Amino acid sequence: MDTFPARDVAYFIRLDEIGWGCALLALTIAIHGVVTFQILRLTFVLRKRTDRARSRELGVGIIIVTLWLIVLVHLGEAFIWAVFFVWKDAQPNVFSAFYNALLNYTMLQAGYLPLRWRLLEGMLGIAGLLAFAWSTTIFFWSAPKFVQDAMDSVKAGHRIRESSANS
Repeated sequence: MDTFPARDVAYFIRLDEIGWGCALLALTIAIHGVVTFQILRLTFVLRKRTDRARSRELGVGIIIVTLWLIVLVHLGEAFIWAVFFVWKDAQPNVFSAFYNALLNYTMLQAGYLPLRWRLLEGMLGIAGLLAFAWSTTIFFWSAPKFVQDAMDSVKAGHRIRESSANS
């Protein structure tokens, strides 16, 4: 007869664990969708307002603000999971819970929750993976526009210098 560690023998996935995991995952993705849409709108508005300036510094500044906002969204999403873990007595305090949730959200850690909530560690990793993929899409949508503007600005400056040198 094979022997398994007690942790593996005692663990059974429960329906309430799946339900809570699905609810938290849905909440995470819903928040990410709503907030990142607003970030895109803000980026678009800022870009339109600075279009005439065609300043590389303004473009980089908008990209940095966009990334900061995306990071804040991710931190907020991990915090929601952390609050749940404390509420269910799966973590001793919100600070430890947030640290562990953030590491699991980025898929760097697992094994910190009690056996009863083991499945949620994987589901939190899924939430993070989906949210980061979504954020990357948003970044790759917005950043090239600023890079192109910067390149156009460099080309225009180069043309001006060439024409003044030829005169």
